Amino acid sequence: MENLIHNSDSQAALLARITSDPETLHGKSRIKGTRIPVYMIVQLVAAGESTQTILEDYPSLTPEDIKAALQYAARLAEFEAYAI
Repeated sequence: MENLIHNSDSQAALLARITSDPETLHGKSRIKGTRIPVYMIVQLVAAGESTQTILEDYPSLTPEDIKAALQYAARLAEFEAYAI
């Protein structure tokens, strides 16, 4: 049980790195303190870019930011939308 609580706490800490503001990037989710959108990080990872390359190309990011973007995307993918 303690491991589940720790895991939940660490997920919350990661997700706290994500923010959204209608005045920035048209409200797209982004890494807090940057103008780097979550979708771009996920696209880079999906295209096979290594964490090291992403960090070199975007020095304002941290490894935890990349993990947060992937965790955020995973959370969104948990939900399914159906046409009515």
